[in-house]
Amino acid sequence: MQTQFPMAGQATQARALEQNRVLRNTYLLLAFSMIPTVAGAVLGVNMGLSFFADSPMFSFLLFLGIAFCFMWGIQRTKDSGMGVVLLLGFTFFMGLMLSGILQVALEFSNGPALIATAGAGTAAIFFTLAGIATVTRKDFSFMSKFLFIGLVLLLLATLANIFFHIPALSLTISAVAVLLFSGYILFDISRIVNGGETNYITATLAVYLDVYNLFVHLLSLLMALSGERD
Repeated sequence: MQTQFPMAGQATQARALEQNRVLRNTYLLLAFSMIPTVAGAVLGVNMGLSFFADSPMFSFLLFLGIAFCFMWGIQRTKDSGMGVVLLLGFTFFMGLMLSGILQVALEFSNGPALIATAGAGTAAIFFTLAGIATVTRKDFSFMSKFLFIGLVLLLLATLANIFFHIPALSLTISAVAVLLFSGYILFDISRIVNGGETNYITATLAVYLDVYNLFVHLLSLLMALSGERD
């Protein structure tokens, strides 16, 4: 009995060290993934790329197809260096896709300020919620079902609005998305902290998508509520 307690303590300590390692590597890779994202966004804006102008539904489905191919590849190679390569390639692709909304924002006279505010707001929300999940070590796994249902409804509403172009629905979608992906930040960081996610590549992918979607919808809200035309 006396030898069991030190062994149990060592196992607990080893598990805590592993969780800290995954969290640290996730944050490092997440920060590094912003480089190809910014590069893709700048390239897309400078080239005037517009992916949804001519055929919004086809472009949206094509985007989903390419994104899911990347995510499938990342999942398959998550235990090798190729997983990192695919993840960075995916973030560059997402940067290209981001250029569309950035071009719309830059059409406003206060466009750069809107983009900066959305970026600062995204960072503030992320660091606050990630800090809560890390410091409290609370298990937010109970949110899984609600978040998934919300994500499905959000996707359906987005598809519907491609056809109907209802401004009030667009505003509602963005407001709900900000809340939804804020919840996903809590959920995904909590999974890492509590050992539910042990691979830093797939962990980075999940958190990256949370941050990316949070920024996009926060920027959409700011454009709708405080965008100024010349």
